[in-house]
Amino acid sequence: EAFLRSTLSTDSGEVSMFGYVVINEQELKVREVGLYRSYYCGFCRELKRKYGFPGQMTLSYDMTFLIMVLSDLYDAKDTVAKTRCIAHPLGEHQTRINLYTEYAADMNLILSYYACLDDWNDEKKLHKLMLAQLLRKRSQEAGINYGHKAAVIKDRLDKLHAAEKSDSSDIDLVAGYFGDIMAELFAIYEDEWEEPLRHMGFYLGKFVYIMDAYDDLEKDQKSGSFNPLKKMADRPDFDDCCQQILTMMISRSCEAFELLPCVENLPILRNILYSGVWTRYNNVRAGRQGLTPDASSDSVRSHSPAAFSDATILGADSSRQESKHSD
Repeated sequence: EAFLRSTLSTDSGEVSMFGYVVINEQELKVREVGLYRSYYCGFCRELKRKYGFPGQMTLSYDMTFLIMVLSDLYDAKDTVAKTRCIAHPLGEHQTRINLYTEYAADMNLILSYYACLDDWNDEKKLHKLMLAQLLRKRSQEAGINYGHKAAVIKDRLDKLHAAEKSDSSDIDLVAGYFGDIMAELFAIYEDEWEEPLRHMGFYLGKFVYIMDAYDDLEKDQKSGSFNPLKKMADRPDFDDCCQQILTMMISRSCEAFELLPCVENLPILRNILYSGVWTRYNNVRAGRQGLTPDASSDSVRSHSPAAFSDATILGADSSRQESKHSD
C-alpha cells in the first residue's frame, strides 16, 4: 500500500470518478463551508472505517453531494464528532456521519472498482489495476446489500466501455449510460421521491460525463484516447455548443432537485448545482481563451448561465416548506 499511496499521490486525484460536483466556496458563508466540510470529512472517515486506505482513495466530492441531498431529504440523524487526520494534522476538525454516509461509501466502492478496471483495460495504468485488486473483495462486500444497484452499475459501465471502443460520437448515448448509473445511486428507496431523485441523478450524470469530455479534450486528442466531442471540436461555435448542452443537462437536474423538500442544506446544495458545477468549465474555457479566471472574472462568470429565475426558486421554496410542514 505504501507504493500505491505514493503513486496515486501524483495522479491528480484520478481515483475518484470526476470531482466536478463541488461548492463555490467564495459564495458560501463560513458556517456553510464548515458544514459541507464536515460531511466530506465524515465520508472520508467512513470510507476508512469500512474499507481502509484503499477505500479512502476513492473519496469524491460528487458522493458528498449525494450524502447531503439524502440526509436533508430524509431528515437523517447525524453523528457529529471531532477528529484528526493526515490531511489536517495540526488540529481537530468536525465530521458528520449518518446512514447515508455508509450508503455512499458502499456505492463509491462498487463504482470505483469497476472504474479502475475500465481504466486498466483502456490505458493499462498499472496503479489502477493494483487499486482494482485491492478494491475487488471490498466492492463485493459493499454489493451484498445492493445487488441490483451493483448489477446496474456494471451493466452500464460495460455498455459505456463498448460504446467508447466503437468510437461512438453519439454524445447523448454515451453520457446517458453514466446518467443511468447516477440515477441508480440517487434513487435509494422506492418511494414518492424516487422519480425526482432519478431524474436529478440522470441529468447530473450526463452533465458530469460531458464536462469530463470537455475538460479532457486536448489531452485525449494528443493521446488518441476516446472522446465523444472530438468530431465536433473543429466547429467555430464548439465552446458555445458545449455550453448549451451542459446548460440543458444541469437545468433538467436542477428542475428535479427543486421538487425535493430539502431545507437544512438547501443553500449549499443550490450553491453546488447553480454555481459550483461550473467551476471547472469556467477554468477550462478561460484557459482556451488565454485568460485566467481570477483576472477575467466578469468574462468567465458570463459562461455560468443560471438555470432558473428567482421567481421559479421562490415558488419552489414555498412548495418545499409546505411539503416539510405536511410531513
